[in-house]
Amino acid sequence: MSSPVAVLVMSPALTAGMVRSAHLERLRGLCELPDPEPLTDLADARAEALLARAEILLTAWGCPPLTPEVLDRAPSLRAVMHASGTVKNHVTDACFERGLRVTSAAAANALPVAEYTLAAILFATKRVFRLQRRYRELRTFRLWSREVPDPSAYRKRVGIVGASHIGRRVIELLRPFDLECLLHDPTLSDDDARALGVVPLPLDELLARADVVSLHAPALPETRHMIDATGLARMPDGAVLINTARGHLVDGEALERELVSGRLDAVIDTTDPEILPPESPLYELDNVFLTPHIAGALGTERERMVDLAIDEIERFVAGKPLQHEVRAEDWSRIA
Repeated sequence: MSSPVAVLVMSPALTAGMVRSAHLERLRGLCELPDPEPLTDLADARAEALLARAEILLTAWGCPPLTPEVLDRAPSLRAVMHASGTVKNHVTDACFERGLRVTSAAAANALPVAEYTLAAILFATKRVFRLQRRYRELRTFRLWSREVPDPSAYRKRVGIVGASHIGRRVIELLRPFDLECLLHDPTLSDDDARALGVVPLPLDELLARADVVSLHAPALPETRHMIDATGLARMPDGAVLINTARGHLVDGEALERELVSGRLDAVIDTTDPEILPPESPLYELDNVFLTPHIAGALGTERERMVDLAIDEIERFVAGKPLQHEVRAEDWSRIA
């Protein structure tokens, strides 16, 4: 039996250095790779020739939409293996209508986000961000105890909003610590939540009880501003909000008011808009630790996503079950 033909489709500007020579060699061991150079334009002559033969597309950031017209020019295509997170930017209804198998490397991207979140939780409960800035200002540590009570993680409550790949990994990483883990996820039954070792709660109750709230819900129309002014007001004085998901989930104006007042702390990696205006007070506040969307896979962490995608190609070629398949019925609940 001949090896299936694989074609790479991604933007070199977004994926430079992500696909290594070792990845290409492994891919050649599984498939015929007629051209190791990724396609970026699915309408040019090179794409026309490669799509005519393609059975597997290895995609990543910058892959153009796989429209019905594109798929008409790829009559042998059977699978789209994505070496990045969301597939919603390029996979269309037509892909599922034609029975294509689709996978995502979201699970690999979840790992560095969860690691960032773990560090943020431990540092935030210890009030590291506030105290570092205050120490730099005062050049002494004799005064901090009157300003920052209880800088400790011991027996604090951490509220996880969303049992996504990332949310579940954060729950796993928190297990060695003396913390109580609360969870809100309306797609999960209470029994399933308890099986994860967490306390299931409605969102309002979680916000009222947690010392730290970490957001891991998908950005969907129904999750826009799920953390609104009313929800923020329920959070106890001194509580910490961590957002490594999307700024879309939080009412930014309401959060800014709470943070400017000093009542809450925040660790924010994603905002809405993606880049805050230069005059935003969040850049300067001592109770805010703001980073430029760095929690997800960067540098060599991106290679892990390519590894996962090629793992899926190996399973597909061998006729084994896929481990990270995206199905049409998942569409309404995934990011």
